[in-house]
Amino acid sequence: MDENKMVGGKVKKPGKRGRKPAKIDLKAKLERSRQSARECRARKKLRYQYLEELVSSKERAICALREELEMYKQWCIAMDQGKIPSEIKALLTGDDQKTPQSTSTKTPKNGKYNSTGISQSKSA
Repeated sequence: MDENKMVGGKVKKPGKRGRKPAKIDLKAKLERSRQSARECRARKKLRYQYLEELVSSKERAICALREELEMYKQWCIAMDQGKIPSEIKALLTGDDQKTPQSTSTKTPKNGKYNSTGISQSKSA
């Protein structure tokens, strides 16, 4: 065992076993590396475009929800003053009588209920 060496608790024999790695052309290897980098940059660019579009759509949705919230706040202020906004009057009077399917047991689209707590779209 004089020719064997102890490295990290393992016995190493002189000489290598298995296949020797083929000599790789350095120019070809460099070109593959460049191509891989180009593809990586293209994927990164697409990912950032997708994320920017996603952020933009979420920002638009936030703006729309803020406008809707502001409208509801105005309605509440008007009702606190004893006024019924025309939009709510339309919901309470005209719209539900036009469609006979609105007598189902579903919650109304806008989630509004009349003063008795019963949904306008439910039949009493």
